[in-house]
Amino acid sequence: MVVGGIVEYEPEARAYALPAEHAACLTTAAGPDDLAALAPYIGLMGEVEQRVVACFRDGGGVPHAAYPRFQALQARETARVYDTTLVDTIVPLVPGLTGRLDAGLDALDVGTGQGRAPAVLGGAFPHSRFTGLDRSEDGIAEARREAGRRGLENVSYVVGDATALPGTYDLITAFDVIHDLARPAEALAAVAAALRPGGVFLMGDIAASSRLEENIGHPFGPLLFGFSLFYCMTTSLSAGGAGLGTVWGEQTACRMLAEAGFTGVTVRSVDGDPFNVYYTASAAGPR
Repeated sequence: MVVGGIVEYEPEARAYALPAEHAACLTTAAGPDDLAALAPYIGLMGEVEQRVVACFRDGGGVPHAAYPRFQALQARETARVYDTTLVDTIVPLVPGLTGRLDAGLDALDVGTGQGRAPAVLGGAFPHSRFTGLDRSEDGIAEARREAGRRGLENVSYVVGDATALPGTYDLITAFDVIHDLARPAEALAAVAAALRPGGVFLMGDIAASSRLEENIGHPFGPLLFGFSLFYCMTTSLSAGGAGLGTVWGEQTACRMLAEAGFTGVTVRSVDGDPFNVYYTASAAGPR
């Protein structure tokens, strides 16, 4: 901590000190400025290192079951963004969406994990109804507990598959999930089919290029490709999936959105979330 410039050291007194301005960046209360948020992933990835190495030799991938701590870590990390930017910064990317949410609409969050996004939106927009969907029974159970603690009567959660969505909706969101899926193209097609006329799809995903050479010098490049190797790509491959990986990139995302039947695709970045860009799109209707 001293040689890394985080803790200060006075050699004559042999005393250590953690400056207040440094401490402020080492806590979850710092939100997006929490510099230690990614540190727990180091140990998590180390637990599966030899299994990933074996996949290079034998093929296949490492299943989700090998990462029992991942979802909780991911929930804590994404909460930093959702709590500070989802309502006031991300939602306004869609013209008129804030007003529609105030008036009341039906929304679905695909790959909701432990359900933070619907919980934040549900608290901010009490006249709208939010459903979170995820294949993880443990994640959905935790999401339901949190909604109960918050007293959110307009938020519900269901266990389900992203390729078979229940019902139709005015708004569908998918935050940092599509690239993880075994069947991402089918999931995007399911989203398009589940949007009502005038509905909107809001997708947050990694800010990167689909072209390797354009990611040279990316400030988070090594980190993102590391995550892809040790989690996103390998878990998809373990299910015989597409294995898009973390850095599937903007070009591939836009192509797949078009192939799924979306139109009017926009791509924007926001302050407070340096890792992601946000795609907005409408369904083209029956094809």
